[in-house]
Amino acid sequence: MARSVLLQKKTLAHMLVGSKSTPADYPVNGLGVASDLCTPHPEYLGLGTDSVERRNRYRALFAQQVEGRLLTKVRANTNKGLAVGTHRFKKEIEKLNGRRVKARKRGRPLG
Repeated sequence: MARSVLLQKKTLAHMLVGSKSTPADYPVNGLGVASDLCTPHPEYLGLGTDSVERRNRYRALFAQQVEGRLLTKVRANTNKGLAVGTHRFKKEIEKLNGRRVKARKRGRPLG
């Protein structure tokens, strides 16, 4: 438990001072070091048959950076708690989630 608190404090300290971190600062997540504190998600386990294959496939998911208008849209919608995707996708998420995930029309409601 004390190690967990220490790791949380280290992470918080990095965020507060705005320092750049590297995967080496987070060995359990960034370098794939095993820990009793973390349980792999079933989706992650489905990426490969062994830890090396899973880690490589997971890293490949983030090999390309999101830029430009898409990045701006993702940031804006994330800040508002809204989804990014097609109209159909948003409707499905709203149905599953039970709350609105797309922006309302601007202005005062009519009626």
